[in-house]
Amino acid sequence: MVPADISLSLRLLARLLTYPDAALRGDLADLRATLAAGVSMPAARRAELDALAATLENGDPIENEAEYVRTFDQGRSTSLHLFEHVHGDSRDRGPAMIDLIQTYEQAGLHLAPGELPDYLPAVLEFASTQPPREARAFLGEIAHVVKAIHGALRQRKSAYACVLATLLELSGEAPATTANMPVAPDESLDASWEEPPAFGGCSTKGQAGGQGVQPVHFVGTGAPARKTTVSASTGAIR
Repeated sequence: MVPADISLSLRLLARLLTYPDAALRGDLADLRATLAAGVSMPAARRAELDALAATLENGDPIENEAEYVRTFDQGRSTSLHLFEHVHGDSRDRGPAMIDLIQTYEQAGLHLAPGELPDYLPAVLEFASTQPPREARAFLGEIAHVVKAIHGALRQRKSAYACVLATLLELSGEAPATTANMPVAPDESLDASWEEPPAFGGCSTKGQAGGQGVQPVHFVGTGAPARKTTVSASTGAIR
Protein backbone atom coordinates (compact mmCIF):
# COMPACT_ATOMS: atom_id res chain seq x y z
CA MET A 1 0.00 0.00 0.00
CA VAL A 2 1.28 3.46 -0.85
CA PRO A 3 1.36 5.78 2.20
CA ALA A 4 -1.12 8.63 1.84
CA ASP A 5 1.44 11.06 3.20
CA ILE A 6 4.29 9.97 0.94
CA SER A 7 4.59 13.58 -0.22
CA LEU A 8 5.24 14.73 3.35
CA SER A 9 7.76 11.94 3.88
CA LEU A 10 9.65 12.70 0.68
CA ARG A 11 9.97 16.39 1.46
CA LEU A 12 11.14 15.60 4.97
CA LEU A 13 13.82 13.24 3.61
CA ALA A 14 14.84 15.80 0.99
CA ARG A 15 15.35 18.41 3.70
CA LEU A 16 17.47 16.07 5.83
CA LEU A 17 19.76 15.45 2.86
CA THR A 18 20.49 19.12 2.24
CA TYR A 19 23.63 20.86 3.45
CA PRO A 20 23.35 21.46 7.24
CA ASP A 21 23.69 25.24 7.14
CA ALA A 22 21.99 27.80 9.39
CA ALA A 23 18.79 27.63 7.32
CA LEU A 24 18.46 23.89 7.87
CA ARG A 25 19.32 24.20 11.55
CA GLY A 26 16.50 26.71 11.90
CA ASP A 27 14.05 24.18 10.45
CA LEU A 28 15.11 21.12 12.44
CA ALA A 29 12.90 21.65 15.49
CA ASP A 30 9.84 21.77 13.25
CA LEU A 31 11.10 18.83 11.22
CA ARG A 32 11.51 16.76 14.38
CA ALA A 33 8.01 17.74 15.49
CA THR A 34 6.73 16.43 12.17
CA LEU A 35 8.51 13.11 12.75
CA ALA A 36 7.10 12.88 16.26
CA ALA A 37 3.58 13.53 14.95
CA GLY A 38 3.88 10.29 13.04
CA VAL A 39 4.48 10.03 9.31
CA SER A 40 3.98 6.67 7.57
CA MET A 41 7.25 5.09 8.63
CA PRO A 42 8.08 2.39 11.16
CA ALA A 43 8.72 3.78 14.64
CA ALA A 44 12.30 2.52 14.60
CA ARG A 45 12.98 4.33 11.32
CA ARG A 46 11.49 7.56 12.66
CA ALA A 47 13.74 7.23 15.70
CA GLU A 48 16.82 6.92 13.47
CA LEU A 49 15.82 9.98 11.46
CA ASP A 50 15.15 11.94 14.65
CA ALA A 51 18.58 11.00 15.99
CA LEU A 52 20.19 12.36 12.81
CA ALA A 53 18.09 15.53 13.03
CA ALA A 54 19.05 15.94 16.70
CA THR A 55 22.74 15.70 15.82
CA LEU A 56 22.33 18.31 13.09
CA GLU A 57 20.34 20.56 15.43
CA ASN A 58 22.46 20.28 18.57
CA GLY A 59 25.90 19.20 17.36
CA ASP A 60 28.80 21.44 16.46
CA PRO A 61 27.73 23.27 13.26
CA ILE A 62 31.23 23.38 11.77
CA GLU A 63 31.79 19.68 12.35
CA ASN A 64 28.35 18.80 10.95
CA GLU A 65 29.03 20.82 7.81
CA ALA A 66 32.49 19.28 7.42
CA GLU A 67 31.05 15.78 7.86
CA TYR A 68 28.46 16.47 5.16
CA VAL A 69 31.20 17.50 2.74
CA ARG A 70 33.33 14.46 3.61
CA THR A 71 30.34 12.19 3.17
CA PHE A 72 28.75 13.46 -0.02
CA ASP A 73 31.25 15.63 -1.87
CA GLN A 74 34.53 13.70 -1.64
CA GLY A 75 33.88 10.51 -3.57
CA ARG A 76 31.60 9.24 -6.28
CA SER A 77 30.19 6.27 -4.34
CA THR A 78 28.22 8.52 -1.96
CA SER A 79 27.50 11.43 -4.28
CA LEU A 80 23.94 12.76 -4.09
CA HIS A 81 24.13 13.64 -7.79
CA LEU A 82 22.42 10.55 -9.14
CA PHE A 83 23.83 10.67 -12.64
CA GLU A 84 27.31 10.47 -11.08
CA HIS A 85 26.50 6.81 -10.48
CA VAL A 86 25.33 6.17 -14.03
CA HIS A 87 27.83 7.75 -16.41
CA GLY A 88 30.34 9.67 -14.34
CA ASP A 89 32.01 12.17 -16.67
CA SER A 90 30.51 10.69 -19.83
CA ARG A 91 29.37 13.08 -22.54
CA ASP A 92 25.91 11.50 -22.29
CA ARG A 93 25.25 13.41 -19.07
CA GLY A 94 24.23 16.60 -20.87
CA PRO A 95 21.23 15.19 -22.76
CA ALA A 96 20.06 13.34 -19.65
CA MET A 97 20.23 16.53 -17.59
CA ILE A 98 18.16 18.34 -20.20
CA ASP A 99 15.60 15.54 -20.25
CA LEU A 100 15.26 15.63 -16.47
CA ILE A 101 14.87 19.41 -16.44
CA GLN A 102 12.12 19.06 -19.02
CA THR A 103 10.42 16.45 -16.84
CA TYR A 104 10.39 18.96 -13.98
CA GLU A 105 9.14 21.77 -16.17
CA GLN A 106 6.30 19.64 -17.53
CA ALA A 107 5.19 19.28 -13.90
CA GLY A 108 5.34 23.06 -13.47
CA LEU A 109 8.57 23.08 -11.47
CA HIS A 110 11.64 25.12 -12.35
CA LEU A 111 15.09 24.90 -10.79
CA ALA A 112 16.78 28.11 -9.79
CA PRO A 113 19.74 29.09 -12.00
CA GLY A 114 22.85 27.01 -11.41
CA GLU A 115 21.10 24.15 -9.63
CA LEU A 116 21.48 20.59 -10.92
CA PRO A 117 18.41 18.46 -11.60
CA ASP A 118 19.93 15.13 -10.52
CA TYR A 119 20.69 16.30 -6.97
CA LEU A 120 18.74 13.81 -4.84
CA PRO A 121 16.91 16.37 -2.66
CA ALA A 122 15.67 18.06 -5.86
CA VAL A 123 14.58 14.70 -7.27
CA LEU A 124 12.68 13.94 -4.06
CA GLU A 125 10.99 17.29 -4.04
CA PHE A 126 9.81 16.67 -7.59
CA ALA A 127 8.53 13.21 -6.62
CA SER A 128 6.66 14.76 -3.69
CA THR A 129 4.53 16.75 -6.13
CA GLN A 130 3.26 13.61 -7.86
CA PRO A 131 0.24 11.48 -6.89
CA PRO A 132 1.24 8.74 -4.41
CA ARG A 133 1.35 5.82 -6.86
CA GLU A 134 3.21 7.82 -9.50
CA ALA A 135 5.65 9.03 -6.85
CA ARG A 136 6.38 5.48 -5.76
CA ALA A 137 6.83 4.35 -9.36
CA PHE A 138 9.27 7.21 -9.94
CA LEU A 139 11.22 6.21 -6.85
CA GLY A 140 11.40 2.68 -8.18
CA GLU A 141 13.17 3.94 -11.29
CA ILE A 142 16.04 5.33 -9.22
CA ALA A 143 16.09 2.59 -6.58
CA HIS A 144 19.18 0.87 -8.06
CA VAL A 145 21.19 4.06 -7.58
CA VAL A 146 19.75 4.74 -4.13
CA LYS A 147 20.74 1.20 -3.11
CA ALA A 148 24.31 1.85 -4.19
CA ILE A 149 24.51 5.07 -2.16
CA HIS A 150 22.88 3.38 0.83
CA GLY A 151 25.40 0.56 0.71
CA ALA A 152 28.34 2.98 0.61
CA LEU A 153 26.91 4.99 3.52
CA ARG A 154 26.38 1.85 5.60
CA GLN A 155 29.95 0.76 5.01
CA ARG A 156 31.09 4.17 6.22
CA LYS A 157 28.73 3.82 9.22
CA SER A 158 27.20 7.16 8.29
CA ALA A 159 24.13 8.37 10.18
CA TYR A 160 22.75 9.49 6.81
CA ALA A 161 22.27 5.85 5.77
CA CYS A 162 18.89 5.81 7.52
CA VAL A 163 17.59 8.49 5.13
CA LEU A 164 18.42 6.36 2.09
CA ALA A 165 17.00 3.25 3.79
CA THR A 166 13.72 5.06 4.43
CA LEU A 167 13.63 6.19 0.82
CA LEU A 168 14.11 2.61 -0.39
CA GLU A 169 11.26 1.43 1.82
CA LEU A 170 8.98 4.14 0.44
CA SER A 171 9.77 2.90 -3.06
CA GLY A 172 8.84 -0.66 -2.09
CA GLU A 173 12.43 -1.91 -1.88
CA ALA A 174 14.04 -3.63 1.09
CA PRO A 175 17.32 -1.94 2.08
CA ALA A 176 20.27 -4.25 2.63
CA THR A 177 21.17 -4.92 6.24
CA THR A 178 24.52 -6.70 5.91
CA ALA A 179 27.20 -4.56 7.49
CA ASN A 180 29.98 -5.65 5.15
CA MET A 181 28.22 -4.94 1.85
CA PRO A 182 30.70 -4.47 -1.02
CA VAL A 183 31.00 -0.92 -2.30
CA ALA A 184 32.32 -0.05 -5.75
CA PRO A 185 35.44 2.15 -5.70
CA ASP A 186 35.01 5.80 -6.56
CA GLU A 187 37.23 5.47 -9.62
CA SER A 188 35.04 2.92 -11.40
CA LEU A 189 31.40 2.29 -10.56
CA ASP A 190 29.87 -1.12 -11.10
CA ALA A 191 28.58 -1.29 -14.67
CA SER A 192 25.40 -2.96 -13.40
CA TRP A 193 24.26 0.39 -12.01
CA GLU A 194 23.53 1.46 -15.57
CA GLU A 195 20.49 -0.85 -15.80
CA PRO A 196 17.67 -0.10 -15.55
CA PRO A 197 18.07 3.51 -16.66
CA ALA A 198 17.53 6.08 -13.97
CA PHE A 199 14.52 8.28 -14.64
CA GLY A 200 12.21 6.68 -17.18
CA GLY A 201 11.52 10.11 -18.68
CA CYS A 202 15.12 10.49 -19.80
CA SER A 203 16.17 9.18 -23.19
CA THR A 204 19.76 8.71 -22.04
CA LYS A 205 21.59 8.21 -18.75
CA GLY A 206 23.70 11.31 -18.27
CA GLN A 207 25.54 12.54 -15.24
CA ALA A 208 26.35 15.77 -13.53
CA GLY A 209 29.91 16.37 -12.58
CA GLY A 210 28.99 19.16 -10.18
CA GLN A 211 30.58 19.31 -6.77
CA GLY A 212 29.87 21.19 -3.61
CA VAL A 213 26.69 22.23 -1.88
CA GLN A 214 23.51 22.26 -3.97
CA PRO A 215 20.62 23.96 -2.15
CA VAL A 216 17.20 23.02 -3.46
CA HIS A 217 14.89 25.68 -4.84
CA PHE A 218 12.09 25.08 -7.30
CA VAL A 219 10.70 28.28 -8.71
CA GLY A 220 7.72 29.09 -10.83
CA THR A 221 8.25 31.24 -13.90
CA GLY A 222 8.58 34.77 -12.65
CA ALA A 223 8.11 33.66 -9.03
CA PRO A 224 10.60 33.76 -6.14
CA ALA A 225 12.46 30.60 -5.19
CA ARG A 226 10.64 28.16 -2.89
CA LYS A 227 12.56 26.52 -0.06
CA THR A 228 11.34 23.36 1.65
CA THR A 229 10.44 24.14 5.27
CA VAL A 230 8.35 22.54 7.99
CA SER A 231 5.40 24.02 9.87
CA ALA A 232 5.34 23.19 13.58
CA SER A 233 1.67 24.11 13.93
CA THR A 234 0.36 21.95 11.09
CA GLY A 235 3.14 19.41 10.62
CA ALA A 236 3.14 20.27 6.94
CA ILE A 237 6.29 20.64 4.93
CA ARG A 238 6.01 23.49 2.44
